Amino acid sequence: MNKSINIALVGNPNSGKTSLFNALTGLNQKVGNFPGVTVDKKTGYANISDQFQANIIDLPGTYSLYPKRADEWVSYKVLMQQDVTVRPDMILLVADASNLKRNLLFCSQIIDLEIPVVIAFTMMDLAKQKGTQVDIPGLERELGVPIVAINPRKNKGMAALKKALDFTASNLQQTSPRNFLHSAGLAQHAVADVQQLFPEISDYTAIHYLINHEHFLLSNELQAEVENIELQHKFNPTKTQAEEIMQRYAKIKQVMLHTVVETDPLQKSLFTEKLDNILLHRTWGYVILVLVLFILFQSIFWVAQYPMDAIEWSFGKLAGWFSGILPGGWFSDLFINGILAGLSGIMLFVPQIMILFGLITLLEDTGYMARISFLTDKLMRKVGLNGKSVMPMISGFACAVPAIMSARNIENKKERLLTIMITPLMSCSARLPVYTILIALVVPSKLYFGFLSLQGLVMMALYMLGTVLALVVSWVMKWFIKSTERSFFILELPVYRGPRWKNVVVTMVEKAKIFVFDAGKVIMIISLLLWGLSTYGPKKNMEAVTAKYDALVQAAPGNVNQLNKERKTALLQASFAGVLGKAIEPGIRPLGYDWKIGIALITSFAAREVFVGTMATLYSVGDDADENSNTLRQKMNAAVRSDGTKVYTLATGLSLLVFYVIAMQCMSTLAVVKRETRSWKWPVIQFAYMTVLAYVLSFVVYNIFA
Repeated sequence: MNKSINIALVGNPNSGKTSLFNALTGLNQKVGNFPGVTVDKKTGYANISDQFQANIIDLPGTYSLYPKRADEWVSYKVLMQQDVTVRPDMILLVADASNLKRNLLFCSQIIDLEIPVVIAFTMMDLAKQKGTQVDIPGLERELGVPIVAINPRKNKGMAALKKALDFTASNLQQTSPRNFLHSAGLAQHAVADVQQLFPEISDYTAIHYLINHEHFLLSNELQAEVENIELQHKFNPTKTQAEEIMQRYAKIKQVMLHTVVETDPLQKSLFTEKLDNILLHRTWGYVILVLVLFILFQSIFWVAQYPMDAIEWSFGKLAGWFSGILPGGWFSDLFINGILAGLSGIMLFVPQIMILFGLITLLEDTGYMARISFLTDKLMRKVGLNGKSVMPMISGFACAVPAIMSARNIENKKERLLTIMITPLMSCSARLPVYTILIALVVPSKLYFGFLSLQGLVMMALYMLGTVLALVVSWVMKWFIKSTERSFFILELPVYRGPRWKNVVVTMVEKAKIFVFDAGKVIMIISLLLWGLSTYGPKKNMEAVTAKYDALVQAAPGNVNQLNKERKTALLQASFAGVLGKAIEPGIRPLGYDWKIGIALITSFAAREVFVGTMATLYSVGDDADENSNTLRQKMNAAVRSDGTKVYTLATGLSLLVFYVIAMQCMSTLAVVKRETRSWKWPVIQFAYMTVLAYVLSFVVYNIFA
């Protein structure tokens, strides 16, 4: 039976760490969260040899052992053995050979922790292209640890890497301590006193106890003793850190003189630099960016439409089949219109989620994602965000659910939270059915200059309204959301590379699983709740409706189909959802809405596109969507109030359009916001501010056009 060992996979961002993780573990991966923070915890299993099976923990990328962001703190605590859930037996450190000086800083710090380590050099081909030659055996002797050159994208060097891991795992107990830097020279007496308290730690680890002990898993007594050591020796963390970095770079320079041959970087202009001259151009860079985002945005519509249609068709057929074989009654109705409808609502989002994250992974793998963040940072920063916020916002045009999930790559907590709070204001594809029917209903079909459609201009204005409001809301919220975390936009522009398709597929599958199994639970609960509200009502009212239509059917059996449609509408009106609609009618009347629109506002909380289906039911339209799409518009157009005035005037239609642009009417989004923020506080605030803002602006629009 294989022994199991824990291997922490660490490295600088863009060093090829994710590619190595996927190459080692394949589909044997799990994605969760580290306790207390919304930072991805990726673990996977790999057979290292006949003797060992490795549990590989992919830690967030970090440049050094001095953390600033939440994800860096996660990596830091694991490496300091201060995370109770993850205790690595050894470290697999990924280093970019084409940026060796910067990567060796982190390597040297890891070595000085005195945890068994194996170094994997990536980007050797790029280093060679830059004219850099690395003497790996010589570097092994200088550092005192195994080094293996790999290319995980092409599966090169993986056998040699596993052999090095196997050898190190077999000799964990015999591994002798070695130091890249004699850390005791830094605050030597304070370090010695800390090691009296913790004899098992290295000199360098002792320095980190002095600097960050407040964040470590220590008793109050030990915290006080470390604090006393600091005061006694007048320990200065900033000065010590600066001295350490200077000494490390001096030693790295000596090591590289003996083991690395570099050509003058000015002698060779790389393909990446030439491409950046175009893609980061002050004019053409933005033109290309808009084109790329347009293609991304449209692809989510075009490509996802086919599987989404197939899912809808499949669930429709399934519901019809179950209707034919199940006996009538509440349980069948619950199964078909509650459980099956809820599952349909969950699965309908999966194609968009998979396609969006597949395309984002392509952009990340090729290196263009970093360029998008670079180009948009200036605008985003003015409203409290940063360049990394633009992708979730753009993705929100397709669906807010995967867009909010994609905000995880924003390191600053405040900027990430702001992005999550405003992304639902971007007009998602679920709003399109509402926009389409209401614009066709109240906006005249006119052409300006022979080609500009008034209806098309209104549609574009709705999308612009959501975008502008998102930026305004972010600007306002940045003054209220307090954060002591300083905002840095430090971005390394990686080289352009071809995508690793296996990585794309793995990411798509993992993101779909996260949505289905986490957000899906909340969606199902709310779907069942809405089914109950729409199916049941006060007993006396429901019985009265049933008795009335039973009598009408007996009196006119030839008109049974029409009467059953009217019965359905009457039962909905008498249900708890109908009662709620009637109850909120006085509150929504100032916006130009009646009780039927009130019911649609409630039911479309399940999903905004439910508005059209609710209207179809309320106006007794049949189930054949193709046959009755025009009939629905005609009946809505003919709808009148009790005083004989039209319901759907220009003022009411525009007011309703503005309401749907702004209001948070998507339980799936709220479920994901709760999951990402790990609290109900922010979904509640989000729902409240978006509802109030929607009400106020809809009221203004209604009174302007009334």
